[in-house]
Amino acid sequence: MEFFRREELATNLAKKVLEVSPTSASSSGLFLAAPRRTGKSTFLREDLRPALEKEGALVLYVDLWEDRSADPGETIVHMVRAELAKHEGVITRLARSAGMEKVAVGGLSFSQDRIGLGDGISLSTALAELSDEVKRPIALVIDEAQQAIVSEKGNDALFALKAARDELNSSRHFGLRVVATGSNRDKLAMLRAGRDQAFMGAPLINFPTLGMDYVQWFCHRLNLGAPLDPARVYELFKRASFRPELLGAAADAVRFEFGLPPDQVSTRFAEAIDEQIAESEREQLRVVHNLTPPQSTVLRVMAVRGEKFAPFEAATIESYNAVLQATSPNVDAKIDVSGAQQALAALQEKALIWRAARGVYALEETGLATLMASAGMLDDVPR
Repeated sequence: MEFFRREELATNLAKKVLEVSPTSASSSGLFLAAPRRTGKSTFLREDLRPALEKEGALVLYVDLWEDRSADPGETIVHMVRAELAKHEGVITRLARSAGMEKVAVGGLSFSQDRIGLGDGISLSTALAELSDEVKRPIALVIDEAQQAIVSEKGNDALFALKAARDELNSSRHFGLRVVATGSNRDKLAMLRAGRDQAFMGAPLINFPTLGMDYVQWFCHRLNLGAPLDPARVYELFKRASFRPELLGAAADAVRFEFGLPPDQVSTRFAEAIDEQIAESEREQLRVVHNLTPPQSTVLRVMAVRGEKFAPFEAATIESYNAVLQATSPNVDAKIDVSGAQQALAALQEKALIWRAARGVYALEETGLATLMASAGMLDDVPR
């Protein structure tokens, strides 16, 4: 499959990540935020990973959204174990450090289950051995890293990686860099904003969206019976919030519209973009409209409060009941702390909201609040 390459950006970013300088904070970790479905994960796999390898790093990549049912802490541990399994010398030394003099590599003498979080051999020790084996820096790329803090094991894994980073960035080893990405800047900031967070103070930057060069590449490869003007398509791309999949879906809609005259291709493509945007918004709102009154009420208040959302404070409970009375006057019910907890659990199960292990809540999709506001669903929420 052919991908749009962002080699210059990847090379520039790789050099900055691996830079060894007393004036650089990249050794603390680098956090990149970009909205979902804007090409971030493709860039990590197809551009940044090869660029880091070209600069001499051993790259370990993990996507915490690949298996949403798995605990993110275990996912990180399994990724490290998978890389260690490729290096017999590392396994041998780890086995001996566990008190085993005779080691049958590849057999049952040493189980990698001993490596991990509180399992005998720490991630820090394992990564230090790996660093000494490969004699080059290790770059750990974690996609959708905000998922790490939805579980205690995920939090533990982040602190284990911090310990590994501190050890591997000492003069005795070859360095460890952590590149964490996420689709929600506010969630990602939780991993490095507080003193109780493993990567406090690490830089957090907005990942650049795809630009005109991507649109030109896209238009050049289309075969719709007539060329598209990249300048016009770029304006449509901005309207689609820089999501490549919407351009592709619109192109497919035009491609399979048999008998379309060439002079109507450009107009029809613009219409198809609007249709894709409307369909995406309609699907999101359909889920919201199917919520129970208490669930809908809690979601509305959360959408308005944003970072200041405190789900169980007295003032918030009052807001819930004011909204419930305004939007569902025929519902003979009130929301208390228990009812709010039940609503939040249901919203989380429906993947509308996200909850950190320490009890902080946020909308799963950052654009949902804007969409609800445009539909008039937030008008009754007290400001």
